[in-house]
Amino acid sequence: MSPADTARAADADREAAAEKLRVAAAEGRIDFEELDDRLGQAYSAATYGQLRALVADLPVQPAPMPRHDALPEPETLALKTTGGRNLKQSGRWTVPRRITAEAPTGFITIDFTQASCAHREVAVEAVTRSPTGWIRLILPDGWAARIGPSSTSTSHISNKAAETADPGAPTVIVTGHPVHGYIKIKQRRRRR
Repeated sequence: MSPADTARAADADREAAAEKLRVAAAEGRIDFEELDDRLGQAYSAATYGQLRALVADLPVQPAPMPRHDALPEPETLALKTTGGRNLKQSGRWTVPRRITAEAPTGFITIDFTQASCAHREVAVEAVTRSPTGWIRLILPDGWAARIGPSSTSTSHISNKAAETADPGAPTVIVTGHPVHGYIKIKQRRRRR
């Protein structure tokens, strides 16, 4: 190992490696189980060498694939509360492959019940930073949710949604980091 590989990594270095991993998953280079595993290793990495090993098999600059047949789709939907205000993503909207939700204070509600989703899996990274920060996900009947293995403070994460999706329906994989506050996932059942 070179001296550069043994140098201590900072939080910003770990976050940069994690972002490369998320992009690779969104591009289909690694699956979501491997993403969760590598994210856990990235956030616990102590040195630059450990971080480099996690992204060594990924291209430095992926070649863009032109798509002329479809409208461009946002890579990531980023939601963050500011000043204690509440945010709500609901109604008719198109779900991207990845969503980040950060609630330092206030509530974030992500309501998928009227959303359209072309993906089999949707990655949601949810972070709360105070006791007054809450994130709530509402899934339609047929969808499923799983808690990613690199989640922390799992006692503050509640998943009341199905674990297995109906055929053709998406699964939302939530990687939760409720430093304080709570992350709640529930299913809106059809009225019969």
